[in-house]
Amino acid sequence: MKQLFLVAILVAIVNTSCATEKLNTSPLSSNFYSEAKTAQAEIESNNEININIRDNVNASEITNLISTFPNFKNKGLNEQIQILKYNLQNYLYAIDAGNRSGKNRNIKSVEKSYKNIQKLRSSLDNDDNELLNRYLVKIKTNVSVIEDSVNGNGNKK
Repeated sequence: MKQLFLVAILVAIVNTSCATEKLNTSPLSSNFYSEAKTAQAEIESNNEININIRDNVNASEITNLISTFPNFKNKGLNEQIQILKYNLQNYLYAIDAGNRSGKNRNIKSVEKSYKNIQKLRSSLDNDDNELLNRYLVKIKTNVSVIEDSVNGNGNKK
């Protein structure tokens, strides 16, 4: 009985200590496969936007600014503000969807609207100008923080 027990233990040790690997006929095949998968993963990660826009404080503040943006007496300025708000909303949607080209397109539109609003500010009185400036500064700051966090994840424009 003792011999049978020792033989069983010996067989178990031999079976667990001897590992067999699958036969590889080419020494290069596994190297090329792993390098190709790594390169593909890098390409896919460069096209993704790794930011959760729903939990982002800056995106929430931009949405709040869009909804509370004041109206001014200048009709042209109000039209540019509407365009800015529309582009900001689309910018946030593009980030949420992980759409890098849509994000880039909308950030350019936001910048263009921002510049047009800056040109139209000259017709405002001091109080309205300060109010508009506060909103524009907050928008610009929050967009910059979002852009930094998007680009800080290893993604470049």
